[in-house]
Amino acid sequence: MVIDDVLAQLQNEGLVSDERFTEAFVRYRNNNGYGSQRIQAELRERGVSEKIALIYLDFGDPQWFERALSVRNKRFGEDKPKDLKERARQARFLQYRGFTADQAGQVLDGDIID
Repeated sequence: MVIDDVLAQLQNEGLVSDERFTEAFVRYRNNNGYGSQRIQAELRERGVSEKIALIYLDFGDPQWFERALSVRNKRFGEDKPKDLKERARQARFLQYRGFTADQAGQVLDGDIID
């Protein structure tokens, strides 16, 4: 098949690469305020292997906490939630965005210094 030959040639030349796609995709979604769990799910939907995704998604990196704080402050302001209902709403928002419960909890408790 012509398509298979062309794809193989592009891969050999490094012009088509799951690694390059993953690196760019992670950077793009991170810059748009999404957390590691959401990005990982989106990569899975796009057929990127778990092995390649984990290379670019360092779940222990403190930058995820900083990103969660930035996203939360942009959406809700810098004041802490006033009651449990508001705290739960903000936690759901952060988890929807792909941040872990631990990241959301630390951000909402004020354990992260901006």
